[in-house]
Amino acid sequence: MKHVNQMFLALILGLLVLNGNSALQADPAKQAPKSDKPADPPAKKAEPDGPPSIPAQFMSIESPVGEVTYGRVTNAALALQNEAAQAGETGYLVLKITPGSSPFHQVQGLAKFLASSKLSSLKTIAWIPETVIGNNVVLALACDEIVMHPDAELGDIGYGKALDRDEQQFVLSIVEKRHNPKLSRALALGMMDPQQAVLKVKIQQGEGKNKQVESRVVTPEELKRLRDNQAVITDVETIKEVGSLGVFSGSKARAVDVLVQQLAHSRGDLSEFYGIPREKLRDDPTVGEAPKVMLIKVDGMISPILETFIERQINRAVNSGANMLVFEIDSGGGYLLSGMNLANRIADLESSKVRTVAYIPERAMSSAAIIALGCDEIFLKPNGQIGDAGVMHENKNGQFEFVPEKILSPIRVTIRDLAEKKGRPPAVCEAMMDKDLEVFEVTNSKTGQLWFMSDTEIHESNGEWIKGPMIPESKKGNLLTVNGVRAHELKLAEPPVRDMDELKQRLGIAAGVNLKAVGRTWVDTLVFYLNTGAVTFLLFFMGALFIYLELYTLTGMFGIMSAVCFGLFFWSKFLGGTAGYLEIVLFVIGMICILMEIFVIPGFGIFGVSGGLLIVSSIILASQTFGDFNTLRPGSDFTNMTNTVGTMSASLVTVIVLALILNRFLPESRLMSSIILAPPGDNQRPGGHEIRLDPELLGNFDSVQRHGLELKVGMQGVTTSVLRPAGRVEIEGVWIDVISEGPYIQVGVPVEISQIQGNEIVVREVSPDEETA
Repeated sequence: MKHVNQMFLALILGLLVLNGNSALQADPAKQAPKSDKPADPPAKKAEPDGPPSIPAQFMSIESPVGEVTYGRVTNAALALQNEAAQAGETGYLVLKITPGSSPFHQVQGLAKFLASSKLSSLKTIAWIPETVIGNNVVLALACDEIVMHPDAELGDIGYGKALDRDEQQFVLSIVEKRHNPKLSRALALGMMDPQQAVLKVKIQQGEGKNKQVESRVVTPEELKRLRDNQAVITDVETIKEVGSLGVFSGSKARAVDVLVQQLAHSRGDLSEFYGIPREKLRDDPTVGEAPKVMLIKVDGMISPILETFIERQINRAVNSGANMLVFEIDSGGGYLLSGMNLANRIADLESSKVRTVAYIPERAMSSAAIIALGCDEIFLKPNGQIGDAGVMHENKNGQFEFVPEKILSPIRVTIRDLAEKKGRPPAVCEAMMDKDLEVFEVTNSKTGQLWFMSDTEIHESNGEWIKGPMIPESKKGNLLTVNGVRAHELKLAEPPVRDMDELKQRLGIAAGVNLKAVGRTWVDTLVFYLNTGAVTFLLFFMGALFIYLELYTLTGMFGIMSAVCFGLFFWSKFLGGTAGYLEIVLFVIGMICILMEIFVIPGFGIFGVSGGLLIVSSIILASQTFGDFNTLRPGSDFTNMTNTVGTMSASLVTVIVLALILNRFLPESRLMSSIILAPPGDNQRPGGHEIRLDPELLGNFDSVQRHGLELKVGMQGVTTSVLRPAGRVEIEGVWIDVISEGPYIQVGVPVEISQIQGNEIVVREVSPDEETA
């Protein structure tokens, strides 16, 4: 017995040893050789990168449908099918069917593909936001479900005529696959043939407790067969009469429960119905190929100079073939008009098939927030901020205050249009700039969709939306400002991202792609420096100085240099966004008026004063924009105008002071003495500091006194130049500067002195009868 116990104990010990060895083998960490390097910490449970990804794709089918559209849709659909199959989920392919005409054979190929078994893991959804008739309707019929805007219409495949028999047979073959339970053979026939009536009947089946009523859409022929088969027809409703077009609006189709599954006003509604993230319901022109991305930084103060710079960057990127633009925004705001202009410019890129993304790592306030609203998608870091776009101006006491409603109204219209275009709640966007607008969480009474509206919008919905709690950020007196997490909850932005790498992942940009911001060209740098205050002062100063030197020397060289200075000024303002053709035209007209005053019509002053006012006005207009109510820009339009006038005045005073100095020392300069006209030998006279002109250019009375001629009214002579009305006349061999008292007088015409007023001699043309011998 003792031996048995010992053997039993040994057996147990052996099993324990074997079990220990197995445990050691099952734990590789305990078998690993020792190392000087510290052991890696235990791996944490992997955290998901952002929100869960639902296999979904949104595409617009433009007309005409061709091989390019076919290839683009099929490639994207097959890639999505593969993604959904691997994930073991149902994928969503949303096709926006647009109006237009397409060849039937091209539509036929794409419709056949959409209805095939190749897309077994996908639910195809036709989105009809506006009326579609013609062959493109077949694409909608080939989808599993149809979602329409209530006012949009769908049907009339043959444009008022019946389709050919073969084409009808193809459409019926698509319908008979029963992908769309709301679509029937009779309804399709009504959409293909105006002469086909369509009825909706109710058929009673069973009796007593087992009695059931079935609704069915049939043709009159099918109704006759049902009655011949003794079917119990309880109700018959005509939904399309003979001779009428087979067109059904979204609201009508929904009312009779045919054709459509849902009604949707926007892509946001689609997102709610199917649980698809909103960023998945945007047109992506990069589908099927690697996106060509350009990064544009929007930082600092939003100003007209920055506006035109960003616009040039956008144009360069689009012209280079970019189909995705990422705007990295980090700004506290600035000029409202510049922000709105950029937002509209970015929003319009959708028509150019360019996807636009706003990335806000820190803040986008005021007009910078408006720029972000123009983008298709907005991504913020969790703590990034967007909002506070209150519109302010400076009152007569020099204090900033919110603008009145009459000024705010047109701005709110623009913001609302941007919000509706990009599928964001308009009321939330408006609350960024209206401190008195309260926004409420609402629920659709029919679909349960969650949205955000103002009191006015809720009232206008006539009970469609059920009012919920007010969002605290829109409390009266507050301008709505939210972080990245809250912006997503309010449907302003996509789920937040941690950094640029996660943004690239979310946008489908390869990890190896280095997003480098587009830099300034030499033109952008030059425009930036030319618009600084110091350089503007220098251009004014040099331009005025060269005009003085030109009048002093009459060489033409300084006139060209002055034109270059003012040309650079207007060029920089033109590219800087504050000047247009109007300012340039006003400046040119002003210069012409001054030149006419100097050389053509001296002495009256009208043209000189008018020209001076036009030049000053053109420079002020070119230096700033007007009517710009903004938030964070220091000063007002009046202040900017004062600064511009001050810069011009300072430059002119500097020129006057310098002119006084030059007038003293220029005659002694060898360079200037070789340029200025002077009597022969005058430069050699000791102590001759006076500037002397050619005797031919001396005044009338100096010339008369030297020749011993006494001028009197009635003396006659002959014109030696055209009087425009100023010019020259020869009287008794002496040339005299005169002015005509009437129209122009040609060369060689006899004239007579009619008036002598100081140094001004007025003449008139002498008729042949009045000539003296």
